[in-house]
Amino acid sequence: MVCIGETLEQRDQDKTNSVLSAQLMSCLSYKPLAKNLVIAYEPVWAIGTGRVAQPEQVAEAHALIKSVLSSLGLETVPVLYGGSVKADNCAKLAGLPGVDGFLVGGASLEVDSFLPIAATQF
Repeated sequence: MVCIGETLEQRDQDKTNSVLSAQLMSCLSYKPLAKNLVIAYEPVWAIGTGRVAQPEQVAEAHALIKSVLSSLGLETVPVLYGGSVKADNCAKLAGLPGVDGFLVGGASLEVDSFLPIAATQF
């Protein structure tokens, strides 16, 4: 599992794509890693802050990640979303192109908050 993501400062400076690409390429330079790789996009600014990336932000990041993976012949690598996934946003996020699953943090600590996420269809 490789987690990549940008800080709020990097997002505000319109550096998300370059930051994610650099992080991804750095990870993929270690060839044995690619065999069993799972990528999680976790915008740093959305981890544990209660702030949630807008669906269009998630879709753009996942499209970039999928494009980089595809250019390297790694089309089958799953890309998860992990930035403050909650029961009230999981269905919308799961319907986005390029989102193959979730990396759930705090919502997994309470059964009532986790069950709707676990039942989400992709």
